[in-house]
Amino acid sequence: LIDWLEHEEISYAVVTDEDLHHEGLDLLAPYRAVITGSHPEYFTASMLHALEKYLSHGGRRMYLGGNGFYWVTSVDPARPHVVEVRRGYSGTRAWESAPGESHHSTTGELGGLWRHRGRPPQRLVGVGFAAMGWDRSSFFTRTKESYKDDVAFIFDGVPEQTIGDFGLIMGGAVGDELDRADSQHGTPANARVLATSAGHHSDFYQHVVEEVPSNYANENHGGSTNPDVRADMVYFERAGGGSVFSGGSSAWVGSLFQNDYNNNVSRITSNVLRSFIDRPAPAPG
Repeated sequence: LIDWLEHEEISYAVVTDEDLHHEGLDLLAPYRAVITGSHPEYFTASMLHALEKYLSHGGRRMYLGGNGFYWVTSVDPARPHVVEVRRGYSGTRAWESAPGESHHSTTGELGGLWRHRGRPPQRLVGVGFAAMGWDRSSFFTRTKESYKDDVAFIFDGVPEQTIGDFGLIMGGAVGDELDRADSQHGTPANARVLATSAGHHSDFYQHVVEEVPSNYANENHGGSTNPDVRADMVYFERAGGGSVFSGGSSAWVGSLFQNDYNNNVSRITSNVLRSFIDRPAPAPG
């Protein structure tokens, strides 16, 4: 992402998760657009609050990744070098908390998934974790919504129907971890699904376990048959002038460089970012 910004000659500042946690909205307020990259999985309540307030005051957000805003994370107020995560008993996880140990010892808050605390990522960026896999990355196919006049600026100079069938991460822009739109989990009603990878994944890509409450014989949770195993490219606007663009895949950024940066992933990213930074600055926080 930094390489691409340098190539595009777009002025930028870099801030860390730690900066955002401690400084909140004051840190983001001066900027016309804020980008999170390939995999912002671990977010504290303070970080989420800052992004939500930034959007509500007219800020613009680009989420160019997958599996974002997923686990409840905390920072010990007395020892800011101590960061805590407790997996709880759900979510796509490498381990789970022992019985009675799902609350954080540093803050007392309930750990696990943000979606189980009423803050699913779909509410923030329109998409949330849907599937993951590692055989080969896939691509997006544009939807009818992408040809509407009010989103034409996103696809200026992009005649292709297929987006991102190339890239550094397993050969495509849609791979590794995928996020999709879902109104049941908070995707705004005005969100536009501009492109989707539905039907373009193998069974190496499996539906996230938090969305599989029961298993049945002959039920397939893989990408070859399950319509929820997909990534969605989403755009929406918010009251107050805020806007959000989400790429829906942690492989998106790995396709920016292809063909010396002359490709549809790079062009879409540039169109959106330049539109965002050309607009008036967000309202003061």
